[in-house]
Amino acid sequence: MSTTEFATTDDLDGVRMTWNAWPHSKVEASKCVIPLAASISPIRSHPLILTNPYPPLRCKTCSAVLNPYSRVDYSALIWICPFCFQRNHFPHHFSGISETNVPAELYPTYTTIEYSIPKSDHIQNTPIAPVYVFVIDTCVIDEELAFAKSAVQQALELLPENALVGFVSFGTQVQVHELGFSDMARVYVFRGSKEMSKDEVLSQLGLGGGFGGGRRVGHGHGQGFPNPGVTRFLLPASEGAYVIHSLLEELGTDQWPVAPGNRSLRCTGVALSVAAGLLGACLPGTGGRIVALVGGPCTEGPGSIVSKDLSDPVRSHKDLDKDAAPYFRKAVQYYEGLAKQMVDQGHVLDLFASALDQVGVAEMKVVIERTGGLVVLAESFGHSVFKDSFKRVFENGDESLGLAHNGVLEIICSKDIKIQGMIGPCTSLDKKGPAVASTTIGQGNTTAWKLCGLDKNTCLTAFFDISSSDKDSSANVNPQLYIQILTSYQSADGQYKLRATTITRRWVESATVSEELIQNFDQETAAVVMARLTSYKMEIEEAFDATRWLDRNLIRLCAKFGDYRKDDPSSFSLNPNFSLFPQFMFNLRRSQFVQVFNNSPDETAYFRMMLNRESITNATVMIQPSLMSYSFNSPPTPALLDVASILPDKILLLDSYFSIVIFHGMTIAQWRNLGYQTQPEHQAFAQLLQAPHDDAEMIIHDRFPVPRLVVCDQHGSQARFLLAKLNPSATYNNEVSAGMDVIFTDDVNLQVFFEHLQKLAVQSS
Repeated sequence: MSTTEFATTDDLDGVRMTWNAWPHSKVEASKCVIPLAASISPIRSHPLILTNPYPPLRCKTCSAVLNPYSRVDYSALIWICPFCFQRNHFPHHFSGISETNVPAELYPTYTTIEYSIPKSDHIQNTPIAPVYVFVIDTCVIDEELAFAKSAVQQALELLPENALVGFVSFGTQVQVHELGFSDMARVYVFRGSKEMSKDEVLSQLGLGGGFGGGRRVGHGHGQGFPNPGVTRFLLPASEGAYVIHSLLEELGTDQWPVAPGNRSLRCTGVALSVAAGLLGACLPGTGGRIVALVGGPCTEGPGSIVSKDLSDPVRSHKDLDKDAAPYFRKAVQYYEGLAKQMVDQGHVLDLFASALDQVGVAEMKVVIERTGGLVVLAESFGHSVFKDSFKRVFENGDESLGLAHNGVLEIICSKDIKIQGMIGPCTSLDKKGPAVASTTIGQGNTTAWKLCGLDKNTCLTAFFDISSSDKDSSANVNPQLYIQILTSYQSADGQYKLRATTITRRWVESATVSEELIQNFDQETAAVVMARLTSYKMEIEEAFDATRWLDRNLIRLCAKFGDYRKDDPSSFSLNPNFSLFPQFMFNLRRSQFVQVFNNSPDETAYFRMMLNRESITNATVMIQPSLMSYSFNSPPTPALLDVASILPDKILLLDSYFSIVIFHGMTIAQWRNLGYQTQPEHQAFAQLLQAPHDDAEMIIHDRFPVPRLVVCDQHGSQARFLLAKLNPSATYNNEVSAGMDVIFTDDVNLQVFFEHLQKLAVQSS
C-alpha cells in the first residue's frame, strides 16, 4: 500500500500514522528517530461509515470485535481473531452466512463500523438528555456582563428542548440559583474563600443523603434521578430557558467593594467545584457539561493565581521557570483534584476565557484536557472570537461540533506491539494488560482511556513501542500487524454507540528497512507528533531544551534517510516523502509551541491544548501557516511563506489557524484608499479586494474556535501579524533588493538552516 492509498483509508478510519510500515525489532524502531505513533480521530464523521443496529461480535479471549482481517471457516461457522488467534463460534443468527453472503463486518472496505447499542443494556430511565450548567463571572464591567448574558440567552434558545439547564453565578461568593420555584427566586450562597468537598456542596444544597437505594423518583419530564431534589436546580430547556432569562435580566455585576489598588475578589475555583458538585447529584454517566464564562484572574480561595494587590503581576513564563509563582503549584494541585472528581462523574468543563489579562487557563488546563472540554481564549465577551465560537457549541445540523459524552477508547494490538500512552483530551483508565509498555508518554500505563467529552474533531495521539528483538521476529510468520480502536460513546442525540476501527500495516524485515520505511513515511503526521511530543516534554521535564532536541533529531533523521556522499554537503538530497519535514521543523522551532517568551502562560496552555486535540491537517497549519497570493493577472496561488512574497501589487491571505490575516501590498492599499473599487470601470479591482475576504469567510465558517480576522496594509502596525510568521530571508543583516520588506530579527532564515542541516547530516562522525 502506498502513502496515497493510506491517505484514502485514513479519511474513513480517521487514523494517520507516522510510519505506515513498522520495523520488527526494538533496535530498528529506535533508529527511526520519529516515534511509532498514530493520530486517532475516534468519532470523525464520514458518509461511508456503516451503522449496524445490533451489538458487535467479540472474541472471547481478547474482546476484539469481528473485522475484515478475521479468518473465517464458513462450513464450521468459526472465525479466528487476528490478534490472539482464538477460534470463536458465530452465534445462531449468523447461520446464513457463506462465501457469497458475507456480513458487513467482513467486507474489506468496512474497516470502520459503528454499532448502535440498545438502551436496554443500560440503566432504565437514565436521564440521557445532556445537562448544561452555565457558570457566569460577575466580577466584570457592565458592558462585558451584558455581552456574556446575551451569549447565554442565545445558547438557551439553541439547546434541544429536553436538555437540562442549571445556572450558577459567582464573584466574591458563589450563587447557585434554584429554578424549580419560579414564583420565588431562591439562591444558595457559598463562601468564595473556603474549599468545599462534593458532599458538603450537596448537603448545603439540601441534596445530601438522597442517593443510593430507595425509589428513583422522576418528575414530569421522565428525568429519573437517584435524588429527586436535583430538579429544583436543573430544568428542561423548554422551561428553564424562561426562568434563566428572567434571572439573567436581574443579574448585576458583583457588588463586593474593591479597595483602590486591588483586584476584584473572584472565586473561580470554588464556583467550578460547586458546579461539579451539583452535576454530581445527577446520575453518573449523564452527559453533563459545566460551561464557564470567566472574565479575569481568580484571586479568592482555592485555585487563586495571583494576590488581590494590583502591584503584584500575574505569573509569567519566567516566574514559572524560576519557581517564583507562589500560587501556581497549589492551584494546579487543586484543579487536579477537581479533574479526578469530574472524570469519575463523567462530566466536562468547557472554559470560555475572555479578558485582556490572564484568567488561569494554565492552571485549569488539567481539568479541561482530562475531561475533554472545549476552550476558547478571547479578549472580550463582545469579540467575534468568543461570540461566534460560543454559538457554534450549541448549534445543530452541519454547523454543529457533534458533541458526544462518556466515551471510552480502547486499543487492542498484535502481540509484539506495546502502548506507551496517549497525548490529547483524555484520562488513563489504568487498564493493565500485556500490551502496556514499560515507558510512558502522556496518559499511560493503560490500554483504555476515558473521554468524558469528545466531538467529531477530537483527535488523540497514541505512542507505540516494539517488544521483540530480531531473533523473535524471524519466527513470526505473519507479515502484517493489526491494531483495533474501540470507542464507545453517547452521541449528541443520547444514543449509545460503539465504533470499531481495525487497521493493518506491514512489518518490515531488517534487510530492507530503510527503503521500505522511506516509502511509508507520513511527514505531516510526523511533524505534528514531534510538535505534540516537544510540548509535552517542555511541560514535564525540567530544563528541557526544545530547540536543541528538535535539531538533534532532525540531523539524525536526515543522516539515516538522506541520500549523500560522506562529508559532501552539496551531494545531500531527500526523498519527496521527507522533503517538507525540515521546513516543518524550522517553523516548529519558531512557533508559539516552542518559543514562549512572547506569550503568557495562559496563551501557551491554550495553544498546546488546541495542538493536542485537532486533526493533523489543522495542527499542520498551526505549525506552518499557509499563504495565498492574489493579483490581477493570475488566479489565487499558494505563495512561499517568505518575506519575498510581499509585493506592492498583491494581496496575501495568511492562515495560521488562530488568526487569519488579509494583507494589502502598498500599491493595492493606496488604490483602495483612493476609492478606485467604487468606480464602475474598476470592477476587476473591487473583485480582487473581495476575493480574499470570501476565502477567509470559508475558513472561519468551518473552524472552531473561530479564528481572529486581521485586515492590514504593508508597513501598517498590524502587519506584524504576517511578518512574525514569514521566513526572514531579508533582514537588516543581509543584502536586499530595492522595495523589498525587511524583517528585523536575528533568527536564521530557512536557507541558512538548511545549509547547516546538510553539513551536519553528512558528517562522518
